[in-house]
Amino acid sequence: MASVSDTLRMLDPSVRPDPYPLFAQLREASPFRVQNLPAAVIARYADCSAVLRDPRVRSDRTLSQLRRDTLQGTGAAQRDGHVASSPMFLFLDPPDHTRLRRLVSKAFTARIVQRLEPRITELADTLLDQRASARTLDVVNHFAYPISMTIIRELLGVPVEDEARLHIWSVLASRALDPSAQTAARYTGDPAELQPSGVALISYFDELVERRRDAPGEDLLSELIAAEDAGDKLTRAELNSTCVLLLVAGHETAVTLIANAMLALLRNRRELDAFRADPSRAEAVVEETLRYDPPVQFVPRVAADDIPEMNIRRGDTLIVLTAAGNRDPAEFDNPDRFDPMRKNNHHLTFGLGAHFCLGAPLGRLEARVALTRLVQRVESPKLTVDPPPYRDHVDLRGPAHVPIEFAEILPR
Repeated sequence: MASVSDTLRMLDPSVRPDPYPLFAQLREASPFRVQNLPAAVIARYADCSAVLRDPRVRSDRTLSQLRRDTLQGTGAAQRDGHVASSPMFLFLDPPDHTRLRRLVSKAFTARIVQRLEPRITELADTLLDQRASARTLDVVNHFAYPISMTIIRELLGVPVEDEARLHIWSVLASRALDPSAQTAARYTGDPAELQPSGVALISYFDELVERRRDAPGEDLLSELIAAEDAGDKLTRAELNSTCVLLLVAGHETAVTLIANAMLALLRNRRELDAFRADPSRAEAVVEETLRYDPPVQFVPRVAADDIPEMNIRRGDTLIVLTAAGNRDPAEFDNPDRFDPMRKNNHHLTFGLGAHFCLGAPLGRLEARVALTRLVQRVESPKLTVDPPPYRDHVDLRGPAHVPIEFAEILPR
């Protein structure tokens, strides 16, 4: 049985640049219950895959004994994972999850995603043009973030003048996905400190929704308002919480995916040169990054019933450590090697089953297009800091900056 301190090492900022040696230790011990806590860690590929599909496992955090124990008497129970008294469908189970996902997916179609490719290309090229004379570039702040935030902002129909404050609120709101148990207090802040950002986001979208009801546009928010299936529409609270989820998940993960991919390429010059010579490798580079260094490290779940074969008890919080499963040698050959040409790359990063990531096509498209333009146009890029500084986030793990210097930006 692993100790609480063993598991809490995941939250230690010093582990953030390279958590994978620790994940390997946790994977070898898993599945295991965390000593003295109603929680368990699942880190082997086969076990992660089984748990994510198991009908005894739920997404509803209110079923968690650990969260009930932690939040009891604090007044935070209604805040944790919930927005405006309506939980995001990320934290719902069927039939509520099925209904909301079906309604949202009607507006989040392949048609909407694919028509964004020219816009992503234009954004990437414009941003590279702007850095040409500087001879330096932060892949995060100068490139990945403005691409991803602009795309999700335009997709939702958010005015450009509101982008700066939405970014601040989004960064804070995304911390709600990190562990917040009292046992993690030395590494994470009080969840109550994150509440104002959630309230601000809800208030903002509540006002924007009303404006779109009066004057619909050609954007996802207008389509969400109009989404209908057998007479069933999103309620006002559901619509607001869905907008928050799409904003946070829609750009935070894509930024990190682009940054992690470029970091891996810069550390593996042979792969960078091969990608530069053959742009068709873009899809393989993105998929390997999703396996090798994913933007989402683990998936929280709750056991709705005993799972005796894994020594899991009803009410246990489950840390499904998909980033560890993605490097399981029982599933992947030479798993610690960044190898875009590997075969059978069935990574777990977008989840499995009913909760498979709805935004996966958009995230893949953004990363594929952005990385292709970056690699094709930036001549002789070189990291100036390695490892780069990392953000405070635990689950949505990624570098705060990826600073590079280069010889020149080639013409479009």
